[in-house]
Amino acid sequence: MQPERYGPGLRMRLGESLASLRQLGRRAWLALLGIAMGCAAVVALLDVGHSAAQHARQVFQGMGSELMVANLIPVADGGAHAPVATGFAAAPGAVRGLAPLAMTVADARRGAASQSLMVAGSTPALAEVLGLQVQHGRLLAARDAGSTHVLLGAGVASQLQAGVGDRVQLGRYLFEVVGVLAPRGYNPMVPLAVDDAVLMPLAGLRRLSASSQISVVLALAADDTRMAEAAAVLQLFLQVQMPAMQVEVLLAQQLLDGMARQSRLFTGLLAGLGGIALLVGGVGVMNVMLMNVSERRREIGVRMALGARPADIAWLFLLEALLLAGAGALLGALLGVLAAWGFTAASGWQLQLDPLSIPLGVCSALASGVFFGLQPALAAARLQPVVALRDD
Repeated sequence: MQPERYGPGLRMRLGESLASLRQLGRRAWLALLGIAMGCAAVVALLDVGHSAAQHARQVFQGMGSELMVANLIPVADGGAHAPVATGFAAAPGAVRGLAPLAMTVADARRGAASQSLMVAGSTPALAEVLGLQVQHGRLLAARDAGSTHVLLGAGVASQLQAGVGDRVQLGRYLFEVVGVLAPRGYNPMVPLAVDDAVLMPLAGLRRLSASSQISVVLALAADDTRMAEAAAVLQLFLQVQMPAMQVEVLLAQQLLDGMARQSRLFTGLLAGLGGIALLVGGVGVMNVMLMNVSERRREIGVRMALGARPADIAWLFLLEALLLAGAGALLGALLGVLAAWGFTAASGWQLQLDPLSIPLGVCSALASGVFFGLQPALAAARLQPVVALRDD
């Protein structure tokens, strides 16, 4: 036969704690709101940081995992860039679609419309490397090398009100538009906003600027699982082709890895800020519970005189703190998700919930309730019945 358990059961303890919290009135609500705001800050900041990181990752992933960008830098002894008309031998096996890129700025005119535009010279391989597609007309081909044919980015075509077959004056020369590119958006890897540029053959660029030089070489890796090897091959190949240049190869994966590290640091900083807000809420709970213990000293003395153990008194006040923290955590989690949704919607992002945001926010709020409610509960349990009953 099992001995009877001494003291009230869990249901009775919870009922007494709820009744005590109702008697606290506004003070209980203020403590609950403090915990809720702290939990909401943790959830919202983590979700906003995660959504920002995912949005940036989606933008960078659009660059293409196979893309390699080789920057050509003159050496310190005064080496010059590669001449604009320089060609390359066949690309090595690990690299495909080698496309040199030279750029200059020119005044573009068509009718009354006039503005300064970025003009880029390259080879037909540029279309393969960047995945260019035309909305109207055709892409540049090898037969256009000595011609005055150009491609217009979608933004430029709209600004100049130009289409296939129209002529656009660039500098002192007239160029015929053979194609209008489909909109592409911004690619951070490429030092050229294609939508806002004019593309022409390398040789054609010399008409606008005889000093224009190749500053970037774009290429694709033959195997996207061996990017490091392909980058090393490309660097060696270009270094042999242009010994007077220093070649630096940039990979999209390097940017993505760097973004992942920054995202983890950013998330940690945001979690720390949310933790500070939760700490403030916990201090509010502790303050309310200390005042509660002070006001109920006579009640504590009566309970102890009737047989309540110190553990029963401690549990009574600790459960009150836990109930405050639990209710605040649930309310805070809801408010945090709503705040993150509002911020991401205003920023034009898609809300991406961090899998750890709600569990971390709720658990940290409960831990805060236990930590800051434990001291008042122990203080109540240590009271002597005679001393407590003497209080007015």
